Amino acid sequence: MKEKTVTYSTKNTYITLNTLTPKTKNVWLVFHGIGYLSKFFIKYFEALDAEENYIIAPQAPSKYYLKNEYKYVGASWLTKENTKTETTNVLNYIDVVFESEALSSDLNLIFFGFSQGVSVLTRWLTQRKIQFNTLILYAGGIPNELKKEDFDYLDFTTSSVKIVYGDQDEYLNSERLKVEKVKIDMLFQRNAEIITFSGGHEMKPELINTLIN
Repeated sequence: MKEKTVTYSTKNTYITLNTLTPKTKNVWLVFHGIGYLSKFFIKYFEALDAEENYIIAPQAPSKYYLKNEYKYVGASWLTKENTKTETTNVLNYIDVVFESEALSSDLNLIFFGFSQGVSVLTRWLTQRKIQFNTLILYAGGIPNELKKEDFDYLDFTTSSVKIVYGDQDEYLNSERLKVEKVKIDMLFQRNAEIITFSGGHEMKPELINTLIN
């Protein structure tokens, strides 16, 4: 048996919420977790002021039926299978989404990753050296391959990092949290703000507005 590789062109969607106008202050690039579709995930940001906030939600490319019911569809960014190639494909897609929006440099850029979206977002940021105003890593693990020097391009006097998770998150037990906190301190040079809420592995829409600097 021999595995071979081909290159081909593909298309994918992404969703936006609100309208980008001269009154827009904040642009959010938000990455959903496993099992979501971007058109549903983006609804968590509907409570933000529509005039001041423009939200962009990329769509994970690998879709599948949830719960074997062939009714509801979810998606995944990456798996352990052929991860290196799939990461390259996903990051190239995010590049095109970001570039197609042609964002003004004077906007407040907020990057938000939930669950599996954290791993995709942090890989994209570090490989592309993307600047931001605020980075929000919500209920997800940072890839183990990332090193302190991957984030050395950032100026933490102008870029803030916020780590958010629920105190009853079933995926972040005490041992996992110890490992993640060591990693966070090392990667962000103790500049990350840790925010906890009462709850599990879930999005809390009421928290989102409080995360804007």
